[in-house]
Amino acid sequence: MGDEVVESREWYLAGYSTEGVPTSDHLKLRTVSLSLADDSIPDNHLAVETLLLSVDPYLRGRITGTSEGLFISQYQLNQVITVFAVVRVIRSKDSKYSEGDILLNPNAPVAEYSIVPSSQITRKIDTSNGISLSDYLGSLGVPGFAAWVGIEVLADPKPGSNVFISAASGAVGINAGQLAKIRGCRVIGSTGSDDKVKLIKEEFGYDDGFNYNKESDFDAALSKYFPDGIDVYFDNVGGEMLEAVLNHVNKHARIPLCGMISQYNKVWTEREGVRNLLNMVGKQVRMEGFMLESYWHRFGDFAKDMEKYLQEGKVKSKNKINIGIEGFLESLNSLFSSSNIGKVVVQVKA
Repeated sequence: MGDEVVESREWYLAGYSTEGVPTSDHLKLRTVSLSLADDSIPDNHLAVETLLLSVDPYLRGRITGTSEGLFISQYQLNQVITVFAVVRVIRSKDSKYSEGDILLNPNAPVAEYSIVPSSQITRKIDTSNGISLSDYLGSLGVPGFAAWVGIEVLADPKPGSNVFISAASGAVGINAGQLAKIRGCRVIGSTGSDDKVKLIKEEFGYDDGFNYNKESDFDAALSKYFPDGIDVYFDNVGGEMLEAVLNHVNKHARIPLCGMISQYNKVWTEREGVRNLLNMVGKQVRMEGFMLESYWHRFGDFAKDMEKYLQEGKVKSKNKINIGIEGFLESLNSLFSSSNIGKVVVQVKA
């Protein structure tokens, strides 16, 4: 590539967004000049070109400017946003990596080009194994890992268990449902449209599902779909749905709390409360929130399991690929719309 200086577009945080949907007042795109010359790359660093960017709901929690709720580290003002990404090595100052290697970086700048410490890299991607690159950000990325931790590690359901998954057609829900089916469970999901109910049943093996926009009474819906009660609730939405579930849990039910997307764009005093926590006492329920950073030591186990499932066709994926880094903000906001299905990935260049 010669001693080349590239123009690299990057998304940075211009202002914190405390509530509502983030706008171009909060996240902005700028162009910077970056030298990829050999002497501009420190030892044990890589000059990389970004191929695919992962767009995940937790990013919303990193631009609020407050530490409540997810207690997730905030991006600094003027800082480039970082995400999971698939990158290609342009130049390497680390003997483990060569030019052309395709890598997974869980802390990649949302930029066309970057120079990153090689210690950040999670894995080298084998492009000959039949798994698409976008799956490394979906079933083999943040959503798949979240689903695996929630089902395999925290819920650990026995065969025949009744499992309920909210936001079932989202990137996490699709994977969680399939992992529960692999364990021999009866799996029901809630989604925002009739089409999505059809999708989770026909494409992802759910036993049944319901449209939460049509079911005005969640209690009645759960009575219908879970006549024998709920053993595991994988919670992605919080709010009214979590409250309704607590009226239908069985003794010793487990509730992994993965996220509460229905509440992310509200300040905490505006969020819906849960009034029936007493049910957890009587039914001896275990409800447990989790963050992936605490399970990072299990990422290798997860990746091994999930690669096998993908190759055997036991887990199917659904990735929506948006073209062009300039659409990153729009892609992030699409996660909060009821039309979103599966995993959203940004392909940096056409």
